[in-house]
Amino acid sequence: MTLDVFADIACPWCYIGEAHLAEALRQRPGLGIERRWRPFQLQPDLPPQGQPREFFHRKFGGPERTEAAFAHTAQAGEAAGLRFDFSQLAGAPNTTDAHRLILLAGTYDRTWETVDALFEGYFADGRDLNDAGDLVAIAEHAGVPGADARALLDDDRYAADVRRSQTVAQRAGIGGVPLYLFGEQFALSGAQPVEAFVQALDRAAEADVSDTSDA
Repeated sequence: MTLDVFADIACPWCYIGEAHLAEALRQRPGLGIERRWRPFQLQPDLPPQGQPREFFHRKFGGPERTEAAFAHTAQAGEAAGLRFDFSQLAGAPNTTDAHRLILLAGTYDRTWETVDALFEGYFADGRDLNDAGDLVAIAEHAGVPGADARALLDDDRYAADVRRSQTVAQRAGIGGVPLYLFGEQFALSGAQPVEAFVQALDRAAEADVSDTSDA
């Protein structure tokens, strides 16, 4: 059974949703889930170097509202066992290279280790996702050879795949993330609680068994 995860590394709720989904999968071992990362950029038009921290002030309506939003998100993250340190965010990154790195990691069977390392690096440690050195360090931490990660950042491999995934999502009516597509049958959106993911996994597994029986 496939589980397509449409998400963006610069999305804190995608990070929280990933933690909830991972726990749900631990509670339902043996389902044979093929979890697939589907790149989606919330801000695809950002310049390659990203935008400075003032971007968040414009997005949320000023410094006070920005800090309030960050505090709310950090509290939700803490409940999921995640650490957010928004004070370290230098700005809003263009996440094309982060997505490309994840697709490269898939060739080493290190997709989800790399996803988690990128989330943690950006939201907890203040890593710059538009800095090649930071990205290579994150890749190595996740088990991807640093030399291969650096070579990727020196060319445009997987850039077309990132754009294609964005187009597919938009044509499917996906305007925000996270979004989880279970077996190409039904979707769950948002950073749902663990229980919601468990129920969705059970529903998808029942549908998968039914389809097999019909065949």
